[in-house]
Amino acid sequence: MRVEVVQPAAGVLFGVPNDTHEEIITLIGAVARTPQAHVSGLAAAFGEWCWLVYTTHDDVIEVLDVGCAR
Repeated sequence: MRVEVVQPAAGVLFGVPNDTHEEIITLIGAVARTPQAHVSGLAAAFGEWCWLVYTTHDDVIEVLDVGCAR
């Protein structure tokens, strides 16, 4: 499964502290490994402090938004 992160989400991803950056990367990995997470519309995944909004197209996960509550 290939992952594409849109530019605004990438900007946020690389601007957060290291521990929250790792949490977001972990969420992306969990979505990539879980077949039930592959949806045709918008979906979200939540961690302890962070979240991501994504969609899937065939074998691509497109990350549209990420954020953290810290």
